[in-house]
Amino acid sequence: MVVRIRLARFGRAHSPFYNIVVTQARTARNSKPIEVLGTYDPIPKPPLDGEGKPWKDIKLDIARAKYWLGVGAQPSDPAWRLLSIAGLLEPKYRPPPANAQAQKPKEKA
Repeated sequence: MVVRIRLARFGRAHSPFYNIVVTQARTARNSKPIEVLGTYDPIPKPPLDGEGKPWKDIKLDIARAKYWLGVGAQPSDPAWRLLSIAGLLEPKYRPPPANAQAQKPKEKA
């Protein structure tokens, strides 16, 4: 069976909260996981000093995540994004550079 690292949704209506879990690929989203690796709160929190960007809370047991990736667990796309933010994986999708979009080749008349 395939083991996946994915998000299990908890929380109230319009206030999601996710557990980052290791589970079998064919089980239901909120079924009992093999292991809970951490949590993710996608609701932006205001900056602590009043300046800067709002932040989202991610708590992750990096040692256990490295273990599960090492034994072949496959992360889902949202889990891949969170693991890449933590520095465990390379980003799956990289946005194109901003200057490449601004500099379009000019056509000769």
